[in-house]
Formats: sequence, structure tokens, C-alpha cells
Amino acid sequence: MIQIVDYKSTWKTEFLELGSRLRAALGARVTAIHHIGSTSVPTLAAKDVIDIQITVSKLEEEILKPLLEKTDFVWREGVIHDHCPPGLNLPEIDVEKLFVAWEPAGIRRANVHLRIEGRFNQGYALLCRDYLRSHPMARDAYAEIKRQLARYFPENVDAYYDIKDPVFDVIMSGANDWAAFAAWQSAPSDA
Repeated sequence: MIQIVDYKSTWKTEFLELGSRLRAALGARVTAIHHIGSTSVPTLAAKDVIDIQITVSKLEEEILKPLLEKTDFVWREGVIHDHCPPGLNLPEIDVEKLFVAWEPAGIRRANVHLRIEGRFNQGYALLCRDYLRSHPMARDAYAEIKRQLARYFPENVDAYYDIKDPVFDVIMSGANDWAAFAAWQSAPSDA
């Protein structure tokens, strides 16, 4: 069931705990660990799931999988792909990722996205976060879109994302202009 909740100040601390666990497990194989997604944007309503991006130089499933599974993360098999915004003709490698979940009973759920440094999807997640942090009107409109989608499609994940993703691409159009104007660069690692 899709449920959007008000922002929780504990999300940042929970990310830091998981980020430390991931850093200890992966060490030098990781370029950066960032808190991404809606839970990383103060005051933004979100699904109550922490999103984490691990930036690596290459997607080495055979090396990363056993390291992450030792820390109770659940591996999702195979390389998967992020959403490609309409109108962009990106090479498949620019949206590739590996995916891991943290789902212990009674503890905060988390999604971990492993992406390659410098690829489109790796930068998109960080630009998204930073733009929403600095643009309250876009942040609040996005929260309302998610609330309404969850209200109308609480049991239909496909419908929720089929509408939310292109709406967010419209928001990101403004983010790209802002990034160029502000000479935006991604921040150093959060964990």
C-alpha cells in the first residue's frame, strides 16, 4: 500500500546509521554515500522509506553482493534501470543500477541504489534532492502530487509511478535550468 506521511526529523539520523553500516561494509569500493529521495528533503512528505545512493566506479555485482548481504541487506537480482525522462535518448548504461533493500521486521525500511559515478541517474538523484531543498514551492507541489496519487491509487504502484515520474520530470526541467544558472555541483558524501 502506498502511504505518504509528513516529514520525520528522525529520517536524517536513520540514514546516518545505515550510511555508516554501508560505509563499513564496502569501504574503499564506494566513492560516496548520499541520502536521496524525499526523506532527504526537510519538510517534504514522503513514503516512510529511506533512500540511499551508493556511488561506485563500476557495478561489480559479484563483489558487492556478498559484502552487502553480510550486513542484512537483501539483494535484488540483476542490474536494473532507472526511469529515463521522456525526450532524452540516453544510452542504457546511463540509467543502470543495482538495487538492495533493508527490510528488518519492526525497523525502518530502506532502499539502496548503487549507481556509477558520473552517469545520468547518479547525478539526477542528487540534483533532484538539492533542487527540492532549495525551492520550497516545487517541494510543496511535489508533496501534494504524491499525497493525491496515494489517495487515488493506494493499491496501484504502477499507476502511482506512471503518473508521478513524468510529473517529476517536469519539475526536473526547472532543476536543470537552476543547476546551469547556479553552477550546481553535487555535494560530497553524506556518510
